[in-house]
Amino acid sequence: MTIAGEGNRIDSHTALYGVIGDPIRHSKSPIMMNRAFRETGINGAYMAFHVTNDRLSDFIAGIRAMGVRGVNVTIPHKLDVMAFLDEIDDGARALGAVNTIVNDNGRLIGYNTDGIGYVRSLKEEAASSLESKRIVVIGAGGAARGIVFALSGEKPGRMTIVNRSVARASELAEAFSNRADIAALPPEQLQEACSDADIVINTTMIGMFPNTDASPLDASWLKPGTVVSDIVYNPLKTKLLQEAEERGCIIHGGLGMFVYQGAYAFEYWTGRPAPTAAMREVVTAALLGQV
Repeated sequence: MTIAGEGNRIDSHTALYGVIGDPIRHSKSPIMMNRAFRETGINGAYMAFHVTNDRLSDFIAGIRAMGVRGVNVTIPHKLDVMAFLDEIDDGARALGAVNTIVNDNGRLIGYNTDGIGYVRSLKEEAASSLESKRIVVIGAGGAARGIVFALSGEKPGRMTIVNRSVARASELAEAFSNRADIAALPPEQLQEACSDADIVINTTMIGMFPNTDASPLDASWLKPGTVVSDIVYNPLKTKLLQEAEERGCIIHGGLGMFVYQGAYAFEYWTGRPAPTAAMREVVTAALLGQV
């Protein structure tokens, strides 16, 4: 039995976890997840592994050989890794991407926690109910796909996807049209879409460090009281969120999505509730240069 606070004591019983990507050295996941193990007293250690696409199959073989308990998957491997797993969760299969692998006694199971992590954060921090809400989603990439899928299960009134490539937005809208009322629009109609939206979500990397002077929209298009959400978490408050706040909007940053996608992974791996407050605390400190 472990005692609270004894996590990360490396010994012959330590379970190994990690994150793979290319690049990966910027990742805050090791700081966050090792803090989670310490808080819960779970004897685990979490590391970042730089894995190029040509070595992905070798890495998955290594998971099996070494008994690595769990792995997070980030860009560019979320799609390609699926071919090497034994089972794919229905949600991950619908999204066509895996960001979490659970090693269940040698059987590798793929999940996607991005969308559910985002919605959990949005509901806890900014909008307790999403039912009947008019939602505008900016972007139609991988992050948008997970978010739209998760939002579509919350009974929204209508979702509108605005993307530079209307064809890509239309494909995403069509993919989940059986789950909710979803439409696609070109960027020229973003202003009109924002004018009566209850929630506006930026799923692109516009405004992310070091391009912190960029924003995906003009804040004057937003009505006061609108929930404005940005999945970017570095900086903690993007230009979009700064200007939306000045406009009288309710703002929601991307840190919560990052924390909760990790929290769900932790819970899949351990069967224990994740210490989300401690996870958020240490990531915030890291982003502010305090650790």
